[in-house]
Order: sequence, then C-alpha cells, then structure tokens
Amino acid sequence: MAPGIDVQEDGSMTNRWVYSFGGGSADGDASMKNLLGGKGANLAEMSSLGLPVPPGFTITTEACNRYYDDGQIYPENLSEQVAAGLAKIEAVTGKVFGDAANPLLVSVRSGARASMPGMMDTVLNLGLNDATVEGLAKLSGDRRFAFDSYRRFIQMYSNVVLGLDHHAFEEILDDHKDRLGVSVDTALTASDWEGVVSEYKQAVERDLGESFPQDPQAQLWGAVGAVFQSWMNDRAKFYRRMHDIPESWGTAVNIQSMVFGNLGETSATGVAFTRNPSTGQARLYGEFLINAQGEDVVAGIRTPQSLTRAAREEMGDANPSMEEALPAVFAEFSGVAATLERHYRDMQDVEFTVEQGRLWMLQTRNGKRTAKAALKIAVDMASDGLISEEEAVSRIEPGALDQLLHPTIAPDAERLVIAKGLPASPGAAVGAIVFSSEDAERRGAGGEAVILVRHETSPEDIKGMHAARGIITARGGMTSHAAVVARGWGIPCVSGAGEITIDLKDRSFSVRGKMFREGETVTIDGSTGEVMAGSVRMIEPELTGDFATLMVWADKVRRLKVRANAETPLDARTARQFGAEGIGLCRTEHMFFDEHRIAAVREMILADDESGRRAALAKIAPFQKADFVELFTIMEGLPVTIRLLDPPLHEFLPHEEADLLAVAEATGLDPTKLMRRARELHESNPMLGHRGCRLGVSFPEIYEMQVRAIMEAACDIAASGKPAPVPEIMHPLVGKGEEMRFLRQLTDRTASAVLAERGLALPYLVGTMIELPRAALRAGDLAEFAEFFSFGTNDLTQTTFGISRDDAGKFLNDYIDKGIFDKDPFVSLDQEGVGDLIRIATERGRAVRPDVKLGICGEHGGDPASIDFCERVGLDYVSCSPFRVPIARLAAAQAALVHR
Repeated sequence: MAPGIDVQEDGSMTNRWVYSFGGGSADGDASMKNLLGGKGANLAEMSSLGLPVPPGFTITTEACNRYYDDGQIYPENLSEQVAAGLAKIEAVTGKVFGDAANPLLVSVRSGARASMPGMMDTVLNLGLNDATVEGLAKLSGDRRFAFDSYRRFIQMYSNVVLGLDHHAFEEILDDHKDRLGVSVDTALTASDWEGVVSEYKQAVERDLGESFPQDPQAQLWGAVGAVFQSWMNDRAKFYRRMHDIPESWGTAVNIQSMVFGNLGETSATGVAFTRNPSTGQARLYGEFLINAQGEDVVAGIRTPQSLTRAAREEMGDANPSMEEALPAVFAEFSGVAATLERHYRDMQDVEFTVEQGRLWMLQTRNGKRTAKAALKIAVDMASDGLISEEEAVSRIEPGALDQLLHPTIAPDAERLVIAKGLPASPGAAVGAIVFSSEDAERRGAGGEAVILVRHETSPEDIKGMHAARGIITARGGMTSHAAVVARGWGIPCVSGAGEITIDLKDRSFSVRGKMFREGETVTIDGSTGEVMAGSVRMIEPELTGDFATLMVWADKVRRLKVRANAETPLDARTARQFGAEGIGLCRTEHMFFDEHRIAAVREMILADDESGRRAALAKIAPFQKADFVELFTIMEGLPVTIRLLDPPLHEFLPHEEADLLAVAEATGLDPTKLMRRARELHESNPMLGHRGCRLGVSFPEIYEMQVRAIMEAACDIAASGKPAPVPEIMHPLVGKGEEMRFLRQLTDRTASAVLAERGLALPYLVGTMIELPRAALRAGDLAEFAEFFSFGTNDLTQTTFGISRDDAGKFLNDYIDKGIFDKDPFVSLDQEGVGDLIRIATERGRAVRPDVKLGICGEHGGDPASIDFCERVGLDYVSCSPFRVPIARLAAAQAALVHR
C-alpha cells in the first residue's frame, strides 16, 4: 500500500490524509518524513518506542499540496478523517473536544520534512472559549492557570489565524503589569488574567468587527488553514530559498493533546540538545522554565534557566537548574534523551513539558549545529563506533564548513567590553549598529558590514538577520529564535544581553553609562557572549583536529580531484593549506593589471604594428615569467592550468576621458592616440567580441609571449632541482576545431623553441576552456588538438541562456520567486541545459581522445550540487576559489558515496 492511500473493506482505495500516534502506538514511523513531515514522523517513532508522547494525529504533506492544487480548498474526506483522529485522542485522554465540563485542548503545529525553526506557525491551547475555560479551571483546581492559558490562546490565534499584530496584545499586557507595579507574568493573579482576557477579546472585536471565535471546531479548521497558509508566507519562502527546500514538499499539520507546563511549580517546559550544538561537547545542553509554556522559552519573553547544575555554575546563574529543582523528572528526562540519541544515532534537539511532575516529550529531531559542533559530533560518534567513517563524512553539510573559514578575535587583541550576554552562536563580527531588519537588509545589500541589535528577533526579521554580519539581542536564551537561526547560518550572535537598554526612537542603546548610536562600530564575539566597542583585530582560523580527521576520511572515498582558482601567491598558498591538488584556473589577465605592468600593456595596445607590440610585450614578459616561477614553486609539481589572455583589450584602458588624460600624463603616452585607440576598441557587446583566443589569432605575439614565459618558468624550476611542474596551457573561448589547431601549433612551436634553447624535455598539456555551446557540440573537433577541456561554466551559462551575469541580478529573483528557476543558475549549475552541453562535450571529446582530461573551473566548482553533477558525468576534477576547497573536497566525497 502506497503512503497516503487506504484500502477500504470493499476493495476501493481512498486518499489517507490523517495518521494517529500516542498511547504506545502509531500509524507512522520515522521513515515517513516525506509524508508526515519531520515532526510528525518523529512523534510517531517516539510513540512506538514507548516514550511519553501526548496523543495526536498528523495531517499529511500531501493534504497541504492538494489544498493548494485545488485552489485552497480542503481535500475530500479530510474532515471525516480529522474527526476520527480527534476521537482517538479523546479515547486515550478521557477528555472531549469542545466539552464545557471536561474539555480536550490541542496544539496545532506545522511540520515540514526539513526543519524550518520559527518559519511557520503554531497555536497552543486550542479549544478554549468562555465555557471551556471554566471547565479547565474546575478540573485543574487552578483558575489562574486556566485564564493564563486562555489569554495565550487568544493572542496566538489572533496573530496566526486572524492576522492581528501580536504587539497590540503585548501592549495590553504591559499596561496591566505597569498598573499593577509588577514586571513578570507570574505575578499576575487569576482575576488579573480574567481582565487581560476581557481586553484581548475587546481588541479582537474592535479590530475585526466581530467577536473572537467561540466554536472549537471553527477554531481548529482556522488553525489548520493558517498552518497550510504559513507554508507560503514570505519568511517561509525566503528560508526555503536560502536552504534549497522545494516548495513542492508542502508542510504537515500536527494536532496533539495539550499538556501544560504552566500548571504550577511542579510544571515546566524546556528545550534541550543531547550534545552542545555550538561545540559538540557530549553532554546535555538546554534550558527550561518553571510554570511556563513552550513559546516562553524560544520567544525570549523570559530568560530561561539551565538544565544542568554544571551549566548553571558555568553561567554564574543563581536560579536553580532543572537537575536541582526537579531532580526525579530530570533523571527520567536524561534517560529519554540518551535513548533518543542512541536510537537516531545523531545529536537530538528535543522539546518537552513537565505537567505536575510528569514528563511529556513533544518533539525530537536531528539538532541544528555549528560546523565546529557538526565536525566534533560526527568524528566522536565514528570514533565511538556509533556510526562509520563514511557516515560521518556524509553527515556534514559541505556549505557549513564556511563557518570554519572566517575570522575570530585574536587572543592578544585589546577588548573594550561594553556588555556581556549569552554565547548564542560562535564566531566574531565587526559592523555598524542598526536597529531594524529593514536597515540591515538595505545597508547590507550595499556591501556595508552591520550588526543587527534587537530586543529579540522574530521570524519577520529573517532577511535582516541574513544580511547582518552579527546579531545582538537584549532578551532571549541560547535556544531563542535569534540563537537557533544564527547558528544555522554561521552568523555570530550574542543573545540575552540584558544590561543593554535599547531606545528604538532615538536609534541608540545604553549600557554601563555609555550611549551607542546607530552607525557606530561594535564587535561581537559569539563564542564568549561579549560585545565590544570599536573594531577588534581578527585572526584566520586553523583547520586542524576534527576538521583534519574528517578531511582524511573524505579524501579516502573521493574520486574527483579538487583544484583551486588562483593567480596570486597568497591565493596559491591558501589553496595548498586547504588541500588543493593543483591550480585549475590561473587568469593571466589579473597579472596584467599590476601598477608596474599596466603601462607596458597599454603601450602594447597603442602600438601601430607587430614590432611595436612585441617591443612592449618584451617588457611584460619578465613579470609574467616571475609570476609563473612563484606559482610553480608553491604548487610543488602539482598541475597548474594557465589561461592565456581572455578579456578584450579595451578593459586595460580607462573609460572616462579625464582618466585617459591622467594616464597619458603619468605614462608619457600620447593622449590623442590613447583616446582614439579607446574609441577604436569600443565594442557594443564585448562579452561576445574581440576577446579570448580571438586575440591570439589576431595578435599571436601576445600568446607567444605568454607561452614562452610559462615554459621558461617551468625550465627554471626543473633546472633548480625542485619538483618539475606540468603546465597546462589553456586557450579561452575556442569554438571551432580550426581555431584549436592554429592555437595548438602556435603553442607547440613556441614551447619547442624554449625547450630546445634550454636543452630540456619537459611535459606540458595544451587544452581549451569550453565556454560556448558550439564548443560543447563540436567537442570532437577540439579534442583532435586539445588534451584537456576545462568547462568555464560562468560564461557557458551566459552563452547558453543569453543572460549577462553582471545584469542578471536585476531580474533573476523574479524568476526564482515565480518558480521559473529553482536556483540562480550562476550559483548552482543548470543541469538540464548547461549540464546537457557538458555531457555532450564529455562524450564527444572522449570519443575522439579517450584520455582527454576534463574539469570545471567556474564558480560552480565550489557548489555541492554542481559537484555532484560533475561526479555523475565523470569529470576528472573541479576547481574553485581557495576558501571553498574544503567544501569541494567534502562534497566530492559525498557524491562518490552516493553514486558508487
């Protein structure tokens, strides 16, 4: 039977939209994540394990997709199946949904197959109304608790389902507390909460023109619809785009019997990780609050307490830990956490509630973690035999390694600490203070480094959080929204910096007697929780220990070689440090822009004939040779692919008349001639103009100089006794076999002359960059003369789509938002179109030259999805920027494991 299908007694089949769990059994299990979402699948799994899970049911992701396919209409039979699911909950709990005397209350939560913390909506205490709240008060014997629960429900439902601003309700509550002279919610009495509830309902009627809904069934379907709707809200769309989560996955809805952490001093709620999500340390980590509900912990409304005594002592907190306040429940919880980690064989992120001394598990999932923690957890678990080395390699998200490749504060740097909060997300950042998500997004888009400072963040802040270099919140704990999102993105974050007083109207914050205004520079250290004035000196990270161990394991299974795009000594050394196995793209034109060489380059461009060009080129040649000697020395015999001059010549000339005159004066060149030559070289579409190998055909002396410099440098290295390089000389933008033949003859003629002069026999390869659709389609013609192809996917994407990469940013987001593109094709390879061209070129090239070496050197060489494609097509190597080499090594290993 396929998932989502039920076979009836008469043999007919009907769609199954609802799966129940609880009471020691479940209709689903952890393997059904695609259908039940991550939360629903794991609730079913925990139920089957016999763990204490409040009973409930899951409405499937298929129901969500059908809802949208049918124009936001609920699927047929869904209401009957929901009613049956509610009846099962009633049978397990002994309570009745909507009954005034013995009311069943439920939570309604989203749950996609991929974790999306805070992106979608939740409603708690659903089923409460003016009648059932009285029944809850009598049953619990606690009128204060009942009306506290009712006011929470009104606020959440009004915001999530009715679309009212939650700030309006917070203002009502703050006004009540101000009048009573109290600062915390727990100080309010039952009658106080009754007053708040009354004002909340008045606010709803005032804003909507109708009363707050009293029918529990109407409440339930309103909440289900809101969860489905939240799958398509702006913040969820943005999060999906950032994490490559397809819209087609949909979200499940989990409806579960309420258990109450706000039922007195023996009740509590909390969030925990089975290991430290920042460091990976193997000990329980998390927070809890006594007499509270779940959103109190994650929303930063109250600053929570530590789970363990050890953590409390480390934080210097006077409030008792859960281990001290509720020792028996803590012992049970520790056992459950250990069971879950062993069962799932991964660090778990769990939510729990304690209701009058009884533990209930509300969620478990593989916990989000920093790259540092992910490495330690994977290596530790493999070392302990819980998982294999190959599983450890597969578990690390390659892109997460970026977190390890950014600066931290130098140990000896002077720190002028102005505030201290919680170390919510490790790493350090420097930037200008901003106080709104909109300002962070706007200024960040302009390239400015900003630090977002907020009382606490909410899902609405997600775009500004992503644009910021770092985040500071005055409230909230280690599992607040800001902390969880920042850790997932590798953004440094300091949360719960309670000594900071923020004045949003004045756009400033005050701390320790000093005021800091918007635009002033601060530094944060997310590893210590410190906020510092000014810009503090940073250092580059050292990639050793767990990182080195995992890379060794990755390299054992990796087939694809990984090279780096590098033309400077610094880039080359960085690439070697990160494990690059050669240079896959050295762009020689970058060397021409050096201030000591540009005058000779311009002299060459202005020359009237070949002899004049050769005279100017003779001045450039020693610089070129020295560059190659240094690169060959650093790479110690590893392959170095050198692309001959590619950009059009006009790029080496100033574009404005004033700049042209200034250059003429500085160099002694004729200004009239310089301006005339600039006009002559102007092209309407230079990307498709006189560039690449076309320069080598028109001015072969340019390429001859470069080939001679390469081969002389190789001879110098070989003669010195150092490891001899194998230069790979690459001709760009070739489209025809005849072009490749001309360029091959030029290269061989020049190289042979150098080797004869030096009396040496050194190997070298001649190849081309595949950047044009015609080159891919006629790859067999090129392979007659080319010994390697390097796919220049930046230009190949441009020429295949007819889209300028420099201008695409103006409209590509529209294409992504409208579902025309899943991703930016300049970031992740278009595997259908550009990928087909690469497949064709690979097949046709190898048909003519079976040993032709094949690689990729565009930006896609560091993109994990594109690397997976390269593994499937059978390329020999990928080449990427030096800082993405570790990412490429890991992605190549994972691709090898998937496709072997």
